[in-house]
Amino acid sequence: MSFLTRFSPLAAGVLAASLAFGGSALAKDLRYAHVGSEGDIQTRFADEAAKAIEEATQGRHKVRVFPASQLGGVSEMVDGIRMGSISMGHHDFASLARIVPEVAVFNAPFIYRDATHALRATDPDSPAVAAINEKLVKDGGVRIIGRIYRGARHISAKFPVKSPADLANKPFRAVPLELWVSMVKGFGAIPTPVEVAELPTALMTGLVVGQENPLTMINANKLYEVQSHISLTGHMHSVLAVFINEPVWQGIPEADRKAIKTALNRKAEESLAWATEAENTLVSTLKGRGVTFVTPENGLDLAAFKTSVMAQVSKDFPAWDGTIKQIDAVK
Repeated sequence: MSFLTRFSPLAAGVLAASLAFGGSALAKDLRYAHVGSEGDIQTRFADEAAKAIEEATQGRHKVRVFPASQLGGVSEMVDGIRMGSISMGHHDFASLARIVPEVAVFNAPFIYRDATHALRATDPDSPAVAAINEKLVKDGGVRIIGRIYRGARHISAKFPVKSPADLANKPFRAVPLELWVSMVKGFGAIPTPVEVAELPTALMTGLVVGQENPLTMINANKLYEVQSHISLTGHMHSVLAVFINEPVWQGIPEADRKAIKTALNRKAEESLAWATEAENTLVSTLKGRGVTFVTPENGLDLAAFKTSVMAQVSKDFPAWDGTIKQIDAVK
């Protein structure tokens, strides 16, 4: 048994954090890791948040950002933050599901009324996140202290998709995770795993007839060359959690913790504005590239999608019902 494994995860984190900061639990230099690449909203967020944190704490806490998986992939990043070798980072809420499985509910489809509701419901001080945080701190030594809004996900296909009936028994690309498989079943389609790099070819050959992603991804990967229609379902609002090692967090004076959370909240609101602006611009851009948009005004039945998908998710993840009600209650 190693020296560290004789301690609880939280105690090990305290020791690792202390060693990482020159023997002091007071975190003055924070290592912030994420997997986002250049040009992504999450990369802009991390860079600007680092500056905001330094300003908010009058230089007492400096943040060094390590983007594009420089400190490892998602699993390595989460493990590093748990141990304290990495101070903080961000990724999908579901990336913390190895610690607390129900945290993945914040990535579930159709649980947010709109982008603003998504941001409010994922506020670290909201009832749902606060309850999850208690478990994350206890079981993993990690705390959610902020979030990033990246945009809504929409359906694209080779034909107009107005309701689940249009996708009935058709092969549709699913991210190879249980939540996405459940959602695609709710779409009425047959979940078919396809790696992102192979997606354009799979769509062109008909291995799958459609997929779902934010407009930024659809445009950047030129899926408009193999997909003629985009249905603005907004079925998922992509919100990423910003999380920190708990001993590192507790080593920061209370006044500075408050200032950091305020700075991250401000940046979260800004990320919503960035994503909204990008989506509005991309609708026009994609129309210019020959894409036809399906909206409620021309027949998109959002109610049918929501009813079908939520029924499937509730069946597959019954333990989430209570948290979904908490999320829905956020005004």
